[in-house]
Amino acid sequence: MEGVGGGGPSMEDPPVIQKLRQASRIYQYYLDKTTPHSVPRWIGTLVLAVIYGLRVYYVQGFYIVTYGLGIYMLNLLIGFLSPLVDPELEVSDGPLLPTKGSDEFKPFIRRLPEFKFWHSVTKAVFIAFMMTFFSAFDVPVFWPILLCYWFVLFALTMKRQIAHMMKYKYVPFSFGKQKYGGKKPSASSSGSRTD
Repeated sequence: MEGVGGGGPSMEDPPVIQKLRQASRIYQYYLDKTTPHSVPRWIGTLVLAVIYGLRVYYVQGFYIVTYGLGIYMLNLLIGFLSPLVDPELEVSDGPLLPTKGSDEFKPFIRRLPEFKFWHSVTKAVFIAFMMTFFSAFDVPVFWPILLCYWFVLFALTMKRQIAHMMKYKYVPFSFGKQKYGGKKPSASSSGSRTD
C-alpha cells in the first residue's frame, strides 16, 4: 500500500530509473528557468549553430545531416508562422483570424509557440552536432545540389506562407505593447488656472 497514490517514485523502481527521473526533473527545472529569457536563449542556440557549422566546415562532410537539419528547421518555422486554427482547413468555435476590416480583433495564436520552437531547434542542432562524431552519418553527396534544392524549397514554402498571411490578413509577429496617443494638452490649458 505504500506505493499507491504517493505521487513520488516508488521504492521498487530500479536505481537507473530513479536517476533518470531525477535528471529529467533537473533538466525541466533549468528549462523552466530559461522561459522568460528569450534573447539569451536564442543567442545560445545561435552559438551552438555556429559551432555546428564550423564543425561541418572543418570536417568537410555530414552535408546530408545538415540538409536534414535545414528541412526540419524549415518545418518548425512554418509551424511558428502558422495560426493555431487555419481558416482554410478548419471551422472552429474558438477564435478565428479576422478576414474583414469590420471583424473584431482576435489575437494571433501560433501553432508552435516560441518556446517550443526554440527548444526543438536547439535539440535538433545539438543532435546534428552529435551525429557529426559518427562516420556512419557521413554519406557522400554533392552538396551544392542539396543547397540549391533547400533554397528553392525555402522560397516556395515562404511564398505560400506569405500568400496565406496576406489572404487572411494576419501578421505572426508583435513588436511589444501597442501604444496609443492620448489627448495632448492644448496651449490655453497649460497656463495658470483662473478658479
